[in-house]
This record gives sequence, C-alpha cells and structure tokens, in this order.
Amino acid sequence: MSELARSPVAAAGVGLGHLFARVALVEARVRAMVEHRRRDDPAPDDPFRGLYLTDDDVDRLLAARAPGPPRDDEAVREVEQACTTAGTPSRLRELQRACGLSDLDVEILLAALVPDLDARFERLYGYLNDDVTRRRATIGLALEIGAARPTAVTARRRLTAGAPLLHHLLVTVEDTERPFLSRGLRVPDRVAAHLLGGDDPDAALTDLLADITPAPGSLADDLGRVLTGGVRLVYLRDHGRRTGTATAAAALQAAGLGVLGLDLQRLASRPAPEELVRVAGREALLRGCGIVAEPVEALTEGSADALRRLASLSEDAAQPPGPAGPRPALAAPVLLTGDVSWDPAWSREVPLTAESPRLAPTDRERLWTTALGDATAVPVHLHLGPGQIGRAVRWARLTATLDERPVDRGLLQAGARAQNAAGLERLSRRVEPAVGWPDLVLTDVVSVQLRELAARARHREKVLTEWRMRPGGGRGIGVAALFAGDSGTGKTMSAEVIAGELGLDLYRVDLATVVDKYVGETEKNLEKIFTQAAGVNGVLLFDEADAVFGKRSEVRDAHDRYANIESAYLLQRMETFDGLAILSTNLRANIDEAFTRRLDCIIDFPTPTEELRLQLWTNCLAPPLPLGDDLDLSFCASAFELTGGNIRSAATTAAYLAAAVDRPVGMAELITAVEQEYRKLGRLVLEREFGRYLALLR
Repeated sequence: MSELARSPVAAAGVGLGHLFARVALVEARVRAMVEHRRRDDPAPDDPFRGLYLTDDDVDRLLAARAPGPPRDDEAVREVEQACTTAGTPSRLRELQRACGLSDLDVEILLAALVPDLDARFERLYGYLNDDVTRRRATIGLALEIGAARPTAVTARRRLTAGAPLLHHLLVTVEDTERPFLSRGLRVPDRVAAHLLGGDDPDAALTDLLADITPAPGSLADDLGRVLTGGVRLVYLRDHGRRTGTATAAAALQAAGLGVLGLDLQRLASRPAPEELVRVAGREALLRGCGIVAEPVEALTEGSADALRRLASLSEDAAQPPGPAGPRPALAAPVLLTGDVSWDPAWSREVPLTAESPRLAPTDRERLWTTALGDATAVPVHLHLGPGQIGRAVRWARLTATLDERPVDRGLLQAGARAQNAAGLERLSRRVEPAVGWPDLVLTDVVSVQLRELAARARHREKVLTEWRMRPGGGRGIGVAALFAGDSGTGKTMSAEVIAGELGLDLYRVDLATVVDKYVGETEKNLEKIFTQAAGVNGVLLFDEADAVFGKRSEVRDAHDRYANIESAYLLQRMETFDGLAILSTNLRANIDEAFTRRLDCIIDFPTPTEELRLQLWTNCLAPPLPLGDDLDLSFCASAFELTGGNIRSAATTAAYLAAAVDRPVGMAELITAVEQEYRKLGRLVLEREFGRYLALLR
C-alpha cells in the first residue's frame, strides 16, 4: 500500500479511511499498468514519448492487450468495517447509494479524482495516456483502471448525459472535440471537497441558499410521514401566509433529512438558472438533504425551464433502471411553495398539494418567545412568518446593542417593520409613524371610534378566523374603514396614530401612480398595490378616496361602462384584502354605497369646537418655539373657525414671520398668519372676526 493511503484510518480519520483505501487500490492498479507498459515498450526512456508513433508502436498496439489490474478488495473491506464500527460512515459509499452508482461508476470517479489528491498521478497519467500534456484520466484510461474493457459501448453507458455520474454532476467530460474514449474527465471541486470531509456549499450557490427556520405542526408531521413513505414532490400554496417554507423544512426534519433552502427570486436573476438548479440538486445529494424552494412564481415566466428542471429533480427515482446502472431511491425530495396554483406543465410528476397553515396568534407568540428567549411582550398581531420573526428579533438585538438599551416592544415592532418588502414603496409613500394618541385633538366620540378600529385590527384573527365570524365566500380577514370630514380635521394624522399604535408603517397611496387614462390600467395598478400590501405589515391609506371609490353611474356610453368595471373590481378586491385599509374623503356622499356596506367602520371627523380649537392652538404654539407675552390664544380659538390643519399651517407661518425679524411669536405675527390662511381659503377678512386685532394687519 502507498504512502498516500498507508494506515488511512489512523492518518485521515475513520470517516475518510474508505476513500483513501480505494485510492490506494487505484494506485496499485496504475503501478501495474505502468510496469506492464514499460515491459512492452522498446524505448521506455525516449524523451519524445507521447509526441510521435513508430511502426513498432503501431504493431504493438495492434497485438498487445494489458492484463487486468490487480485487486485488493480485502483491504477495502477492512477499512469499511472499521468505518462501520466507529459509527462514521464512508462518504464515498453514501454517495454511491444516494446517486445509484454502480461499482464501475465508483472506479471511474476515483480514477478521475486521484490527480487532485496526489500530484504524482499527473505524470503517471501523462505516461499512460501516451501524451505528456494530458495529465488527467481519459474515459478510456478510467475504464481500464476500473478493470473494464475500454469499449465505446461501455463508455457511453457510464458517461453519457443520462448516466448517474454526469446526471448528478459528479464528473465532467472535457475535450469534447476529441474521440469519445480520449476525452478527459474531471471531478468538480465541490465533489472532491465533500469526499474529503468538506461541507461548505458550492460557491455558485452561496447567495442563493436561504436560511429557513422550521415550524413544527400537524401538517409538517403529516408531510414528514408521506415523505418517509416515498413521496418526492410537494407543493405548498402559501397565500401570502409566509409559513410554507417553515412547514416544509419541519417536514424534512420529521423525515430525518436535512434542509437545503433555495431562494428562487435570486435564482431567477442569475444567468443560466437551469444549470444552477442542477448544482443545487447535487448539493442536496451530497448533504443528504431535501430541497425547499420558494416562491415558484419567480420562475413562471422568464425562467420556466429552470422551474421544470427543479420539479424534475424529484422524477429521478421514478425513471426505470437503464444500462447506466441502477437508479437511486431519491435522497432529495423537492418541496416548493408559492402563492399561485400549481400548473401541471411544470412537472410530469403529479405533486402532493397542500395549503400552508395559517399561524394563529398563539403560534406566533410561541415563535416570538422562542426566538427572544424570554416572555417579553411581543407583537403577536403582526403577520410574520417564522423566518421573519427570527430576523426581526436579530434586528432588535443589534439595534439595542448600538443604543445600549434593552430589547423592548418598540424595538421588536421596528424589527418587524424592517422585514417589509420594498415593492409597496414604489407604488405609495411610506410614512413611519411619529405621532401618538396625545397628539390627536378630537371629540370623545371620534377618539373612542379610533381606538375601536385599532382593536379590530389587533384582534381580527381571533374574531374572524378562530371564532369564524366571516365564513365562506373567499373573503379575507382585512379591516376597512372610512374617514370622512373636511380637509384638516385630522383624518391622515389619525391613520398615522393607528399605524403607530399597531407597530405598523403607514403607506399613503399616491393616486397619480394609480389612475391611468388607458382602459384597464387603473385596475392593474390597484392590483399591484393590494398584492404588495398583502406582503407587508402596514396600514394602507387611500387619501382622497372618492377619486377611485366613487359612485357607479348609469351606463350611457363606453366611458361609463369601463368606469363601472373599475368600481366593481374594487368592490371585489376590498373583500379579499387581508390587511388594514383606510379610505379618507372630504366628500362622503361621493362614495359608492356598495363600498360603505363593505366597510367595517365609518368615522366622521367634525370641524373642531372652540374648546378643541384652543387645545389645537396651544399644542401648535408650544416650546421650544419662543412665544411672546401678548399671545391671546383664547381669542384665536373663539374668533377663527379653523380646522386643525389650518391652525397648524397658520402657526407655522407665524413662526417664519417671527424668525425673519428675530423675535418671539406674538399676536402681530399670529394675526398676519391667520389673514394669509384666510386668503388661501378664499375667505373674507371681516372686522367682526379680527376685532381689536384688525389694526395689526395695517
């Protein structure tokens, strides 16, 4: 036995012993072949060997046949027995079983591998190839080392595209312009590293692999049972619940398999995605994992071939045994998730299809508590999947480390908001809530209604799902509200306060990005908004909603008909929306009655009373703004019937006027600011309203 493989169990560890014992056997065969070649070579020391052929060489090639190389299977069996005794299985033997390799396939693999393990074999192979420039095993040489007669029939059975070695990318064939038996063989670096004990993923997959947090449950247990029973292809329709991949990962664990997560969004953006799918399939076989990939809709258009290839990884076991050797009993099930229905064109095999489970508040509380490690109050009302909860907790902990503060509910909510996708921001303006309940100046009735709306949004899963208060009809579990009132009465600010109370971002829909003059485009834009909103934790605010939620009219021409179709679409889409949507309007009478029936609550924002106006003036004119001693806010509240928005605008104008003359805000600045606000509103400046302060305007 050579120095390379002398006492392989002691030198390389029991797990690698079998590999090096087989390598030693390859070396013994190579030595025998070299000795045989030198015995029959009339000029073994010819410096130009491999660069030309003499007549004697031709005659010798026609007449001679090398004897079969020696075998030392007893040493290999001893090492295999040592591996079994130590409980460290041979990776080479496991790979053979997983990929359905015949014994000759293993010999070919080893013959191609040894130049990467021992540089001496480069020169030896150059000699045996009769070409000093060819330092890797050719197909013919590999077959000869493997004790097989190197014929074209044998070679093509073992080394064509459908054969296990090439099908699973364990060996690549080079020099395709040469005759078949003269083509070179190479073992990819990832396969060589795996056989030597390496577990780092293939470099081509580094940014495609996804870290998936398993979520055990009854569905995962059932899937684990059927996977153990032989099911190879599973499709979980997620419906935006973000639980499909976590359930699939738990199912693989229940079946005793590892998890290889694949991000199909990133895969679709890479060149040659179909080839990367094959690399992922090989990685799963090397690791003994199943593949969990999502979302399938990322591949349904431009990369449909990659999706079909991904689904076909599960078909390998179903193919009948052929001349290339026995097929494996597939070690890599494929579990796909997505929001769309399964298309039979994606696979010849029929998948087991199931619906992803909906996480109940108690499930989310358990996931939050597990990820956080304690019983800190957690935002269980936020719709996050298991993986998103883990990332939100990590975000909160990193931020807490930066700010040197403990992880609290506010940081957890901010971490949850950080998991929102950016797609909705391209269709709306994201507003991070910066106001709270103390900033609202409203009547008691409106305040109570707003708090009830926040409670609806917080507990809608319990009421609508667990207590089944909205069964059937394909309706969602969303909450929709209408804020009606004059401009400046606090509608938008109230929406921001509710978003802040729930720990959500506010997404204010820009109608300029929605309404389109072309027929059907407005509906498409709205669908994009609702689809993106379903994937984030946020409040969707349609400001000036009567522009798109207006009344349907009698059809007199084609314009009326298409306008009614737009409204009908919105009626249907609002019912299936799962989030929190707030419509605000200055003209409640313009909202279609069919919309109002589908609204969970309608809140009217009245013009503020004198008492509320005084509170608004006080809130708007407060430190650190410097204030003069002559301010008469009671007069402003009683004399000027303005809304909160107008009061805020007037206060800001007064601050600018005071800053221009570098003095505190006094009545002169405030009266001038109110007069400017009146002009903006188109109202007359009357002496009875300005009273004794009218002189300040002159």
